[in-house]
Amino acid sequence: MKEDKLLYKELTYKIRGLLFEVHNELGSYCNEKQYGDSFEFKLKKGNYQYIREYVLPVFFDGEHKNRNRVDFIIDNQLVIEFKTVPALSREHYFQCQRYLKSLDLDLALLINFRPKYLMIKRVLNHEKYNKF
Repeated sequence: MKEDKLLYKELTYKIRGLLFEVHNELGSYCNEKQYGDSFEFKLKKGNYQYIREYVLPVFFDGEHKNRNRVDFIIDNQLVIEFKTVPALSREHYFQCQRYLKSLDLDLALLINFRPKYLMIKRVLNHEKYNKF
């Protein structure tokens, strides 16, 4: 029997369900803030612990404060990053990597609401899980 290696399997399953609800209700043409508002409403309703728009600390000398904001951190375990673009790019993936490294967390969900079908990508902190 194959061992299941998904990180935070139960939490991500529930969060994915909320994200699909948001996409089904709002469709593909809202902005990130609107999706965030709807998602936050569902998090509150479900009594999830979360932080919205968490500002990362300055990463290097000369960087302006408040430069990087994480859309959501759930249960101090999971980074949620929203996008509304035609297609996800490497830059979006690298953005999640920066967030994971800065926060010393293991997993991010990179979500794109623009396509007809909601796109959710799991992003592992490559510094911790480069063996996979």
